[in-house]
Amino acid sequence: MSLLKPRRDKLLEKHLRRGAVGEITGLSRSAIYDKMSRNEFPRPVRIGRQAVAWPESAISEWLASLQSSDQA
Repeated sequence: MSLLKPRRDKLLEKHLRRGAVGEITGLSRSAIYDKMSRNEFPRPVRIGRQAVAWPESAISEWLASLQSSDQA
């Protein structure tokens, strides 16, 4: 049963649509997808047939990595 816990936690996690991701990061739609193509930004997960969203933790980790690289 403990094997299911990480997946269950991910399902309960808040997910952000592209507009919210843009507001939080300050990136435009094209900048988000450009960075994704260069593996510099987390990829979204599918939440419906034609909808994707980013786990809030992935965006938080990405923002934290920017802060730590600025301090280096």
